[in-house]
Amino acid sequence: MQLRYGFRLYPNGSQRSALARSFGCARVVFNDALRVREDARAAGLSFVTSGELSKRLTASKKTPERAWLGEVSSVILQQSLRDLDTAYRNFFDALKGKRSRRGAPRYKSRKDNRQAIRFTANAGWKITPGGKLRLPKIGDVGVKWSRSLPCVPSTVTVIKDAAGRYFASFVVETEPSEVLPETTPEVGIDLGLSHFAILSDGTKIDSPRFLRRAEKKLKKAQQSLSQKAKGSSNRGKARLKVARAHARVADARRDFHHQLSTKLIRENQAIAVEDLAVKGLARTKLAKSVHDAGWSQFVAMLEYKAARYGRTFLRIGRFEPTSQTCSQCRVKEGPKPLHVRTWDCGACGAVLDRDINAAVNVAKAAGLAVSACGARVRPGLVPAQRDETGTHPKPRPTLARQAGIALQ
Repeated sequence: MQLRYGFRLYPNGSQRSALARSFGCARVVFNDALRVREDARAAGLSFVTSGELSKRLTASKKTPERAWLGEVSSVILQQSLRDLDTAYRNFFDALKGKRSRRGAPRYKSRKDNRQAIRFTANAGWKITPGGKLRLPKIGDVGVKWSRSLPCVPSTVTVIKDAAGRYFASFVVETEPSEVLPETTPEVGIDLGLSHFAILSDGTKIDSPRFLRRAEKKLKKAQQSLSQKAKGSSNRGKARLKVARAHARVADARRDFHHQLSTKLIRENQAIAVEDLAVKGLARTKLAKSVHDAGWSQFVAMLEYKAARYGRTFLRIGRFEPTSQTCSQCRVKEGPKPLHVRTWDCGACGAVLDRDINAAVNVAKAAGLAVSACGARVRPGLVPAQRDETGTHPKPRPTLARQAGIALQ
């Protein structure tokens, strides 16, 4: 499988200028190519192919208006055309129902928070013996190596984020030799807000709430930004302070997700989670808390780490009534308001913890061998025997405008 390894870059002044020039050229090529296809569509002409766009790019570099495109590596310009093809392909696949909904490709702006360029192997980039990253027409850029790469990377993407930080993202191929030894435990996970994760063995992991804890600092930085005149240098400095504050929150959340997901993958042979409708929850009054938790990022980490280390990852359907069903007798009692954290089963009398009961049901719906002893239930009053016994239906598991390259 392919994985990405990210490292912090520290370019000097001239290298930052060269990177800014590269970002701008890649953006202009992308916008010019998009304009060609949009103009062809408006005129009722056939779709302009990638080969035709590449020819027009080569021709435009020989014109006085676009001669400065030759100051950067030609590879990043071609990769910008590939990015446009990918955007169109994703858009068409979404129209056909092959993937989630995607909008049509849009023009890029120099004011975008994220700028990126990509170098492939034929670009001539390499890692020097001194540990620096040599990029064509940019120079040897300092890198903070936090770990070693498992093999020779195929591509490197240089990224500048909203906080003004530079990163190098390497694509590497991993080998199956990283499979972890088999273990016995299997666990179901119920994700929440009061507790970030509740495991079917009864473990509750508190939610760090990184955004909530940083709200005062963020509020102060954003108020300072709103008081600066638009277009002034002080406003640019204030904007960077806000971006860096948000970056610290995002980095802390990502680190927490990495540590927790790695721990769960190492300790359990199989992991089951519920397919949550995060987009829908993000439109409710709990939106800030939902975004602060970052469930989607955490589940994505569990999924790729399970595939990498030879573990089993299962995802049950979002309509499985995990919080409405007793994990002991499997009787469904209906929905309950959020303030109800414990409830008594009317059929078997068990006193159930709402979150742990849901985690046990997640594991059982995925077909994992989870014992009910992990649900922290205690027997309640035994109901009187009925004259006639009945059966309760069991829920079915659901596994889950400038002149550009348009020159004729």
